[in-house]
Amino acid sequence: MNINKQLFLILLMPLLLTGCAAAVIGAGAAAGTTATVAHDRRTTGTFIEDQVIELKAVKSFFLDKEINDSSHINVTSINTVVLITGETPGEDIRNRIVNIVRDIPKVTHVYDELTIAAPSSWTSRSSDTLITAKVKIRLLTLKDFDGGIRVKVVTEKGVVYLMGLLTRDESDIATGEAQQSGGVQKVVKLFQYID
Repeated sequence: MNINKQLFLILLMPLLLTGCAAAVIGAGAAAGTTATVAHDRRTTGTFIEDQVIELKAVKSFFLDKEINDSSHINVTSINTVVLITGETPGEDIRNRIVNIVRDIPKVTHVYDELTIAAPSSWTSRSSDTLITAKVKIRLLTLKDFDGGIRVKVVTEKGVVYLMGLLTRDESDIATGEAQQSGGVQKVVKLFQYID
């Protein structure tokens, strides 16, 4: 691995550990690289639309007092396909959350991976963040594999969800690397295949 890639990963690590995707993109630009956007197979418009979908969902959940007070929700949009993870206390609130996301303009599909449970603990979320970072680092440091930048990794209670626009070969490589990462209980592939 060359020194620039090592430096980039060192700068990226704190952002990966906090799970802040927007900050990761900003850090890449600040470090003089646009690798994340340049290697993304989404169009610029779709990339922005995914950000808008996530922001609209978060705002809707924040404005709904019952959802905001009782649930822990993560929303991830890739190519207008949305993954919802987290915990909510009952089926009625779960259905409301899913319907809010489905009703956001441009959403083409929703993967509902919410569990009926109390919100996860800080310890559990920290463990998931560490797993996500381990998987991302494995993918980003693979020799002759630039798909690592194209894979979105979301971890909830040790279950790793992989999203992105990949070839089937890239998918197999990414899945194998995720399965070998410490702490991973299960890997769920939600890729959109381009071949």
